[in-house]
Amino acid sequence: MANLSIKGVPDDIAERLRQRAARNHRSLQGELMAIIEQAAGEPKPVPSHAFQCASKSIEQIAAEHRARFPQPIAHGPDAVDIIRTERDVR
Repeated sequence: MANLSIKGVPDDIAERLRQRAARNHRSLQGELMAIIEQAAGEPKPVPSHAFQCASKSIEQIAAEHRARFPQPIAHGPDAVDIIRTERDVR
């Protein structure tokens, strides 16, 4: 196994790393190894649908919604009434 050394780490960064290690119930060495493993790991692929979702503007989505539902709902159920009904069923 290789040994790595980082010299000249500012005191505030070293302290934050010690605190992070304590929060994660690790030694400083273990915490640094976890950080390095995560950084050196394989990049996670971005789902293709993530790009498709962001391809429309809010205005385009609103226009499509208005085209599908041109008439507003006159008298729909009140959200508070729906929540009360669901809560009372339990």
